[in-house]
Amino acid sequence: MDKKLLDILACPACKSSLKYLKEQQELVCVPCRLAYAVRDDIPIMLIDEARQLSADEASTLR
Repeated sequence: MDKKLLDILACPACKSSLKYLKEQQELVCVPCRLAYAVRDDIPIMLIDEARQLSADEASTLR
């Protein structure tokens, strides 16, 4: 994932910054507890397609 792209991307739900999890190929918004998939280096920034993080997952990312 390109660093410049990561700098400008924000959560579409709350506009917070995102964390990139390389192994999971996901961009994560900790406040919303949403994980957006990254497919072929293209982030899928649709709220309806985001995966809800469990409380345990979200707490480990803080």
